[in-house]
Amino acid sequence: MPAGHVYVRHIHAADGSDGVTLLPDPRPNGAPSTSQQWWPPVMLDPDWVRAHHRAFDVYHLHFGFDAQSPEQLTALVGELRLRGKPLVQTVHDLRNPHHLDRRAHDAALDVLVPAADCLITLTPGAAAEIAARWGRTAHVLPHPHVVDEPELSAPRGRRAEFVVGVHAKSLRPNMAPLPVIRALAGITQTLPRARLRVDIHHDAHDPAARAYAPDVMAGLGSLAASGLLDLRVHDYFDDGDLWTYLRFLDLSVLPYTFGTHSGWLEACHDLGTAVAAPDCGFYAEQRPCHLYRHAPDGLDVRSLEAAVRQAYAHRPAPRANPGARAAERRALAAAHRALYERCLP
Repeated sequence: MPAGHVYVRHIHAADGSDGVTLLPDPRPNGAPSTSQQWWPPVMLDPDWVRAHHRAFDVYHLHFGFDAQSPEQLTALVGELRLRGKPLVQTVHDLRNPHHLDRRAHDAALDVLVPAADCLITLTPGAAAEIAARWGRTAHVLPHPHVVDEPELSAPRGRRAEFVVGVHAKSLRPNMAPLPVIRALAGITQTLPRARLRVDIHHDAHDPAARAYAPDVMAGLGSLAASGLLDLRVHDYFDDGDLWTYLRFLDLSVLPYTFGTHSGWLEACHDLGTAVAAPDCGFYAEQRPCHLYRHAPDGLDVRSLEAAVRQAYAHRPAPRANPGARAAERRALAAAHRALYERCLP
């Protein structure tokens, strides 16, 4: 849960040979039949477990519990226990990128992690933190591929320029893009045939939107007017547009100040785009990337410049081998199946 997330789909065999069936995500209460929205997941409701417990063997939770209180999660765990259903928890986020205040996510994990019959995470560093905080052992299984065929094997093409990209999306709370972009605007000016592209969603420019950020938009507009960056304001990319965008970049800079793991990093790895990531979380354990120091109290410009120059000097970036990614997915499917079987009574 949620079955529709790309990570959840890709830890299971593409041909169904692992024998694992994912129940489809029910539509949220009140969503029209034509809606593609499935958040918040209905499966988090103890009433759903009570009504559907005969339809599943294992409850595997990944994402979607951001809005659940500890009391609601305790009720969910209690209903699973009552029905004899094991809880498997993959700990993706030890620090939620959507929460500026970490206390709500910590409280949720304080319910779920001790209660889980089996814990999984993506990196050894995350597993070590889980052991230190809760005294629990988490199985370390890597993130699967994000990009599917034929895009996974599609050629990138060659070009002389070096394109650095920052996608500010809808300005999640863990993002501080403007200091990073201002620094990159200066850094790229010193590199032959380098240029900076910045993308951001329309809602950062919409006074009625939660992501409205007039100061950020003004700063970006000023840099763009000075010719220091190529600014693109648009709606969310669909998958095809996102893969095209990432192939266009030589380096994607993640402007995060906190976090744990990244699906964006995996997509870049699939497509052969280098990544500069902050040294918080466990990005460097997840996939090879260039690290720089960026925290809520500020940006280390020198480390960012070093990361950009490393990426510039070591082109082209390493790219995932499609055959290795397919084998990794088969191994992940087998590993998850084995863990599910161990949890069953």
